[in-house]
Parts: sequence; structure tokens; C-alpha cells
Amino acid sequence: MQHQLNNLMQKEMSRKEFLATMGLGVASILGFSTILKLLFNKGEQQQSNSLGYGSNVYGGRKSSL
Repeated sequence: MQHQLNNLMQKEMSRKEFLATMGLGVASILGFSTILKLLFNKGEQQQSNSLGYGSNVYGGRKSSL
């Protein structure tokens, strides 16, 4: 890993190549963290589904019948 990082830092590149490389790195980190959140919060999402839309009466009170 350290060797690859050193090679990347020593490589000459244009501004466009640099921005593309940095953009790819940021997108990879954000995508990886999102996947981890989805995997580890799956149980919490199933429990909180009853609190969303449709869990209560829309626009009024429940009838007492």
C-alpha cells in the first residue's frame, strides 16, 4: 500500500488527471461507507419502518367505532 501511494505521489499528471484521480478516491470512500451503513443498519431500518408514512390516519382522527 505504501509503495503504491509513493508511486502515485511521484507520478507527473495534469490538473485534469489529478482531479479525476481525487474524484475517484472520494467516490470510492463515500460508496464504501454507504455500503457499510446499509449492511450494519439493516436491522434498525426494519424496526423503524412502522413509524413512516401510513402508520397513522392521514388528515384526521381515528374513529372510535
